Amino acid sequence: MVASVMEVQVTEINDESGPETIKNWDSFRGLILFEELETKFSVKFTLNELLNINKIKDIKGILSVRGVSIAE
Repeated sequence: MVASVMEVQVTEINDESGPETIKNWDSFRGLILFEELETKFSVKFTLNELLNINKIKDIKGILSVRGVSIAE
């Protein structure tokens, strides 16, 4: 999902990837990503959570706390 929204190869994405390492990750694409994640996993991110997401592992952590299992 991240690779699709950011228009990069899946091989460019790992737990340490984020706005600092993915050239296409801007605020607009970030919003699209979070909206798609909320829709797919039936969750709602808080503003505080969104402001503290810096890497893919942060997203996985939030989803895990909500009971969502992410397959690699």
